[in-house]
Amino acid sequence: MNALRGFAWLLVLQSAGELLAHMLGLPFPGPVVGLVLLLIALRFEAVRTPVAACADFLLTHLSLLFVPVGVGVMTHLGLLGEYGGRLLLVIALSTWIGLAVTALVLRALMKPEQE
Repeated sequence: MNALRGFAWLLVLQSAGELLAHMLGLPFPGPVVGLVLLLIALRFEAVRTPVAACADFLLTHLSLLFVPVGVGVMTHLGLLGEYGGRLLLVIALSTWIGLAVTALVLRALMKPEQE
């Protein structure tokens, strides 16, 4: 029952994020605003305990969440065969570019201030 209460908290906070983003015309998607609200709400034990139970439940059944992706890949094997090499190249390059940009930003931020 505690996991169900945690799931309800997650849905309420995501809905509140969607509502705030829509009503205030924020440049962020509603789920991102909901995550910020969740971060604030996790300071309270009444939210933290049920959400932790929900997270444990979802993590134990995480493999089930990959079934739709696997079915989608199997359904579109022809496309994967035709464009698979290009997809692999784009995914690898974008990953390396993201890592390089992250490393450069981290290096720039960690430089000691020169007087």
